[in-house]
Amino acid sequence: MSDTLDLTPLANATLRLSEGLERYQRDTTDTQIRDGLIQRFEFTYEISHKMLKRYLEATSPTPEQFDTMPFQDQIRTGNEQGLLLGDWVKWRSYRDMRSKTSHTYDEDIALEVVQGIPAFLDEAAYLLNRLQERMA
Repeated sequence: MSDTLDLTPLANATLRLSEGLERYQRDTTDTQIRDGLIQRFEFTYEISHKMLKRYLEATSPTPEQFDTMPFQDQIRTGNEQGLLLGDWVKWRSYRDMRSKTSHTYDEDIALEVVQGIPAFLDEAAYLLNRLQERMA
């Protein structure tokens, strides 16, 4: 399976999100840094979800089920396998954060999303660590 699931994109995205968060925390008034942090959250969220799905497909006797499986059930399955820190409610909040950033720009929404990034970063790092352990 290690040949079929390259975790480099998730590792890189998690690192970039961490770097962005550290830089933003040094100067929370810098809106350019904040906007870059939000963009890093967006791609880290997308890659996290894709890597979770790919791992579930790679380890399942019926991988095709994940093509039609709702997001909620993918998160529950990942949770049951110990791959995630948060439950469906927490991941739904991350999904809502992602949705808000992609459909409109509003200062209050930007600040709300930034507040949720540290918890999401912990989640992405946890997922990465679990996947690395299982593929070792």
